[in-house]
Amino acid sequence: MSGANRIRWQSAARCHVGLVRETNEDACLDRPARGLWAVADGMGGHDAGDVASASVVAALDALAPCDSLTDRVADARAQLLGVNRTLRGEAIRRDVPIIGSTVVALMTGDNYGAYLWAGDSRLYLYRGRRLKLLTRDHSQIEELKARGEYSAEQAAAAQNLITRAVGAVDTLELDSGGVPVADGDIFLLCTDGLTNHVGDDEIGAALASSDCRLAADTLIDLALKGGGRDNISVVVVRADDPYSSDLTVLNPAL
Repeated sequence: MSGANRIRWQSAARCHVGLVRETNEDACLDRPARGLWAVADGMGGHDAGDVASASVVAALDALAPCDSLTDRVADARAQLLGVNRTLRGEAIRRDVPIIGSTVVALMTGDNYGAYLWAGDSRLYLYRGRRLKLLTRDHSQIEELKARGEYSAEQAAAAQNLITRAVGAVDTLELDSGGVPVADGDIFLLCTDGLTNHVGDDEIGAALASSDCRLAADTLIDLALKGGGRDNISVVVVRADDPYSSDLTVLNPAL
């Protein structure tokens, strides 16, 4: 049996405008039957952020089926590069500096997960009661940390400044990664509307329920209680392997 057929995927997506913004510039993609999920955050303060995030999600949703996960990731990269060109052209047409969006996308197959991202939307893995951040923000704050120049004053000045996005510059750089998938793994894709208000401990506690819908609802509620100053998007994904050797087996002698 192939890994693609062996793992059973469950997922739930929630997208909320928040308590301050009038327009929702986030977008989600939730396709468990295809092993495909994404979130995108249109760049606030720029024209047509909602158009940018919707374009990113639509391009990923249009991916053709592939037998190879490697080919699928390559196709996703090509689609996002195409969206980048389109958004750059649209910004010129509208005579505005940028029409852009962050993106993080997860694709699965053969007991493996592959991901692409640009910007500060994140992918987490919850496994064995531990939360791990799989992506690294493309942000001014992360660059300050890398240079050893991070301070509270600099962090405040650099808040919400991202260094990469689809549509931001003519040449889009996408980072990528991969991880083997195990029974019970839970992935979280989210925009910064969640992570700016909710800490890792609270995120881990919400995912510990192993119920995708309940976890997604809980995370949105936590972000709203934390202030809800931005749009909030979460996609919670669970992997179940009914053939896992870790599953409890009844002793035949009983």
